[in-house]
Amino acid sequence: MTSTNRIALVTGAGTGIGNRTSLLLWEAGYSVALAGRRLEPLEQAVQEAGVSDSRALVVPTDVSDPEAVEALFAAIEAKFGRLDVLFNNAGVGAPAIPLEDLTYDQWRTVLDTCVTGAFLCTQHAFRVMKQQTPRGGRIINNGSISAHTPRPHSAPYTAAKHAITGLTKSTALDGRPFDIACGQIDIGNAATEMTERMKNGVLQANGTVAVEATMDVDYAAQAVLYMANLPLDVNVPFLTVMATQMPFMGRG
Repeated sequence: MTSTNRIALVTGAGTGIGNRTSLLLWEAGYSVALAGRRLEPLEQAVQEAGVSDSRALVVPTDVSDPEAVEALFAAIEAKFGRLDVLFNNAGVGAPAIPLEDLTYDQWRTVLDTCVTGAFLCTQHAFRVMKQQTPRGGRIINNGSISAHTPRPHSAPYTAAKHAITGLTKSTALDGRPFDIACGQIDIGNAATEMTERMKNGVLQANGTVAVEATMDVDYAAQAVLYMANLPLDVNVPFLTVMATQMPFMGRG
């Protein structure tokens, strides 16, 4: 099966890495379902891509809501009849404040979106990928550098991204008998709205504030596309792509 008749789902597709990845998937010949909280950026992405309605599906979705995720996958099956690639990209952070000052709701919002959302989408993707013909598919999880090393004042996000690593490993193991491959991409400082604050300086582990290097978001999107295009007998369990000068090795 070539990319010209393959179906991909991107969550968090309205902005940043999800937005750019969706555009590259369309350019590569995929049909793409876009999920995100807000309708307008999703529709704008389709408009920018200039693709036909037959190759695009927009479904406003809160991935932390089981009923919303169920409706999302029902819409994909109704329109496309299968799913070949799931990019679990949706995520949010919490304010960079001392751990003891975080509220329960701030903690839950991050975990519910980043972890539960990825799990719910993975669960539905498994059901589709096991039953379709040809069988199988690929799931790519957005892990982040925070899946390895924390920033100061990042307990919810760091905990969530470490959990994504566990989900990636379990998904790869449980999917193996059914030709479902799962890998994780850990992205460091791609230039998006989320990393705008890097230009003004961010808190470092030694207590200083420093400007951090960023990289063009295209390099992250191209790495996702590389993983998506692999045949199902090949997997990249973990891939890290980052701005060379950003603090990571020895960050703490």
